[in-house]
Amino acid sequence: MKSFAHKPTLTGERVVLRPMVADDAEFMWRDIQDADGMRLTGTHGTFEREQIVDWCESRAQQDDRLDLAVIDRSTNAWAGEVVINEWDPDNASCGFRIALSADSRDQGLGSEATQLIVDYVFDELPVNRLQLDVFAFNPRAIAVYERIGFAREGVLRQALQWDGEFVDSIVMSLIRGDRR
Repeated sequence: MKSFAHKPTLTGERVVLRPMVADDAEFMWRDIQDADGMRLTGTHGTFEREQIVDWCESRAQQDDRLDLAVIDRSTNAWAGEVVINEWDPDNASCGFRIALSADSRDQGLGSEATQLIVDYVFDELPVNRLQLDVFAFNPRAIAVYERIGFAREGVLRQALQWDGEFVDSIVMSLIRGDRR
């Protein structure tokens, strides 16, 4: 069984998930300039370019999380990132998040990337529970997660304030025994 220290490359029909590297900082920097992407992930605040460079450079050394770049196989271009984080070894659970670049959304790349990482997590890691939060204003993502097998568990009411409005966060999970 592999651990979070192992950084795999996962290949699907349309995407490759590969370990994040320092050169990815340029693409991540571009992504955090995308207002809709920031809204979809509920990311407030500003970042310095050097913070992003340091972040990307440090991903390979992390043994309690997995950060992978999503690469579009048809163009070999950065399409976003998938992350397995918040590892809780006592309870064999962790979190999941995905963020796609503006020009990579609505093409099915996120669906395939999500399925690839879910399969890897349950086939190769000691994980029983994978959890995510998704904002109520993102029905496309909710539909993808449900198709893959995530179940709605509850709602964190008005958990995000965005542009003066409060938005619910939907908690979803996938349990090893419930996989399709």
